[in-house]
Amino acid sequence: MTDERPAPEERRNFYGRIHGKTMRPSQKAYLAEDLGALRPAGVSRAENPERRLLDPGAFFGDDRPLWLEIGFGGGEHLVHMAARHPGVGLIGCEPFINGVAMLLGKIRAAGVTNLVVHPGDVRDLMEVLPPASIARAFLNYPDPWPKRRHHRRRFVTAGHLVPLARILEPGAEFRVATDIPDYVRQTRIETPPAGFTKTGDGPVPWEDWIPTRYEQKALREGRIPHYLTFRRNAGRAPAQNLSP
Repeated sequence: MTDERPAPEERRNFYGRIHGKTMRPSQKAYLAEDLGALRPAGVSRAENPERRLLDPGAFFGDDRPLWLEIGFGGGEHLVHMAARHPGVGLIGCEPFINGVAMLLGKIRAAGVTNLVVHPGDVRDLMEVLPPASIARAFLNYPDPWPKRRHHRRRFVTAGHLVPLARILEPGAEFRVATDIPDYVRQTRIETPPAGFTKTGDGPVPWEDWIPTRYEQKALREGRIPHYLTFRRNAGRAPAQNLSP
């Protein structure tokens, strides 16, 4: 299988939060004691400056299907899916270290063992995953970037969606949950040209869905959740245009 990755960028802007309020001692302990064993090696540029492709089978020691959650927030959905689908390997990406600590506490409480955690930018992980190595992907309540001039920072742009299509298997499912109508609009427009076909679009969640804390906040504030489902098309993903 050929490697169709774009050339890695020397510098990459990141606009989200990395640190929040001071963590509790227990959360600091989770990071110190648990994260090292759950963190896949070779993702960061410091560990893998040549950007060699990883072996996905090394994550769990077998050839189980791999699912990817992009920005897992506090980890409710990720742990729920790991417990509900024990034969699947879950990869969670989240640069916000407070959210990573929250997830680690939930992993301890649930006792799930089919999870790995990348505490950083999902673009770094997508860059070193082989083509067609992920069987399902989730994007739940992503940062809405509400100002028009910031819409290019949203995940549902070609710079994120084309690399995602590259690592998804043909026919793989991509789920998006959001309470922002304009995010729904942009998702509908930008996802199909990146190599996806829409198969679901509406207010009814998936059968195995669990409401996240972000969804509960949206409902309290009177916003209506929306759920979109896409399938990765057969064939090659479109080439990524790296020009501004």
